[in-house]
Amino acid sequence: MTNSKSLMLFSGRGYPELAEAIGEYLDVTVTPQSAYDFANGEIFVRFEESVRGSDAFLIQSCGVPINTWVMETLIMIDALKRASAKRITVVLPFYPYARQDKKHRGREPISARLVADLLKTAGASRLMTVDLHTDQIQGFFDGPVDHLWAQPLLSGYIAEKYSGDDLTVVSPDSGRVRTAERWADRLGGAPIAFIHKTRDPDQPNQVVANRVVGDVAGRTCIVVDDMIDTGGTIASAVGEVLQAGAKKVIVAATHGVLSDPAAERLSTCGADEVVLTDTLHIPDEHRFPQLTELSVAKLIAQAIREVFADGSVTSLFDA
Repeated sequence: MTNSKSLMLFSGRGYPELAEAIGEYLDVTVTPQSAYDFANGEIFVRFEESVRGSDAFLIQSCGVPINTWVMETLIMIDALKRASAKRITVVLPFYPYARQDKKHRGREPISARLVADLLKTAGASRLMTVDLHTDQIQGFFDGPVDHLWAQPLLSGYIAEKYSGDDLTVVSPDSGRVRTAERWADRLGGAPIAFIHKTRDPDQPNQVVANRVVGDVAGRTCIVVDDMIDTGGTIASAVGEVLQAGAKKVIVAATHGVLSDPAAERLSTCGADEVVLTDTLHIPDEHRFPQLTELSVAKLIAQAIREVFADGSVTSLFDA
């Protein structure tokens, strides 16, 4: 009697187009399902095919409304577990609540850890995600975590398009300097700079930029971050860099949360181009002329293939 492994792909309703694109690279069809909301907001999910003994990969992009998609993910995991899936890998291109990864002051939650606990309790065997806000979140999940990097995709695009420019990598604050250093290495040892700023801990999304530390005058500056939410931090950084004499400014980030008024801020801040990936769905009303969107579908598909074949995900990022 033979018992071959079966890869099955599942998608939440947060961004089904991304799951379908991943399925095309894998030559696997997303498993059909019935999913709907009751009148009081309760979520119902039922898969239309047997999942018994399968290696299940559940893809969910937790954009707006984030709490709805987090809950749907947990319900889908529970459905797969109760239907006897052999292994359940949750693919969260954007990890929800990642910014709440530690206590800044007393009586605060560590919500990123709570999300990891919920995933594990629901029945997830493995977690796959892209560009975590901080690496320590990998330790929150009690099981294997595949932390994928979108930086090679983004930096490759920048390096090709702006190959003739004198590049400087700019961190929007001191906390992202390590990210800027990795970018600098990818761009052939480009110099780095950062924005020295202050933030009011009692006012979320409120930032006061101070000054640029580093050489940006006459150069093409790449302002890098892991996510852009309301765009206040990035827009302020772009303004400071331009005021310090930068020739042009390019913004590059993995996750385009783009809560209002991000589109307006990014389109008017003076950046020549804003490069994001499609880990989250960007609706038409949040798009703007300077936006360039790169797809992570191939990267995630390659990682899924390696996990299914018991291969090495790390090998995807070996230089």
